[in-house]
Amino acid sequence: MEKATGIGGVFFRSADPASLQAWYVEHLGLPADNEGFVVIAWGGDVAGSTVWAPFADDTDYFGDRSQQSMINYRVNDLDAMLAQLRAKDVPVVDTVEVLDGIGRFGWATDPEGNRFELWEPAPGT
Repeated sequence: MEKATGIGGVFFRSADPASLQAWYVEHLGLPADNEGFVVIAWGGDVAGSTVWAPFADDTDYFGDRSQQSMINYRVNDLDAMLAQLRAKDVPVVDTVEVLDGIGRFGWATDPEGNRFELWEPAPGT
């Protein structure tokens, strides 16, 4: 059985993503990049990171506009996880996105209509 291996990202809507990111950088010391993402590297024996990012209010990335946030779950085998979800009649988006050096992404929806993202990280990510 495939399982999520961690939280790959936390994403949420914001009226002003750049200002909100700056606020968190100033007040919590989050390490920001100039693309609007904060990547928090894990320490210890496990290599990896978690992304934190505010998105514009009008983003379609979360699916339904009423959804205020989306969680990204890390998985080892995206294809197997998507097949497992489909076998249990979970609504799964047919598209898989591949970003060089970052990994592969897929999406599904929970019983309450919340879209979530699945991420198979590229090696070393």
